[in-house]
Amino acid sequence: MRVLCIGDVVSPNGVKKCLDTVPQLKKQYNANAVIINGENSALGNGIDPDSASMLFSAGADIITGGNHTLRHKSFHTMLDENPFLLRPHNLSTDYGSGYALLDMGKYSLAVINLIGKVYLDNIKSENPFVCVGELVSRAKADGATAIIVDFHAEATSEKRAMGFYLDGKVSAVFGTHTHVQTSDIQILPNKTGYITDVGMTGPNDSVLGIKKEIIISRFKNNSTDKFVFSDTDCVISGCLFEIDNSTGLCTNAESFCV
Repeated sequence: MRVLCIGDVVSPNGVKKCLDTVPQLKKQYNANAVIINGENSALGNGIDPDSASMLFSAGADIITGGNHTLRHKSFHTMLDENPFLLRPHNLSTDYGSGYALLDMGKYSLAVINLIGKVYLDNIKSENPFVCVGELVSRAKADGATAIIVDFHAEATSEKRAMGFYLDGKVSAVFGTHTHVQTSDIQILPNKTGYITDVGMTGPNDSVLGIKKEIIISRFKNNSTDKFVFSDTDCVISGCLFEIDNSTGLCTNAESFCV
């Protein structure tokens, strides 16, 4: 099984980049499934029904979320109605779920979405290290061929720890949230694919997708200017995990940013 994982989609322009590029990437990497983190895809941050629908049109089989997933109330009902739209499972909310099982015929893919706690004190959530065990057990009980975890977290140490904690228990762990792709894609000792952060899909000439002048002014002048997405050309960041269907473990992992 070959699974394409696309990093945080930022702004409507990032959505357009997915529409233009994901079908080509899926063909190029001969991917069987596509996971896209869409939690910044709507205008004004978060995700809404329109941006989610377009990401599915781009080729997403499962859309994962993060700390902004619940920003738009219009999206809450969609979380309940579509089992392939995820929010971090350990978020303190009654809407939606952080677990999905994608039936691919002979094989199946379980996707788990979690949020970290370090430096995310304003987010009400349960301990992800406790929560994930129940979900991995659920995936195995469901007969999942492969299990992939999107860990949406700020601290690289927390992501790294989660990777080692799940090494050998899941097929792959990829980090999201910090919008900068890390250079540590690898297969861990017990054959779990791992990358600390898969990167951003959005405006390249920006600070994490926002106009750089606004962010510089915030740092330099303590300004409170409203965030505005950059309208510059976009990049798409992601990775591919190749998984042995007989063992559910990772045999190849590679990243890209184009």
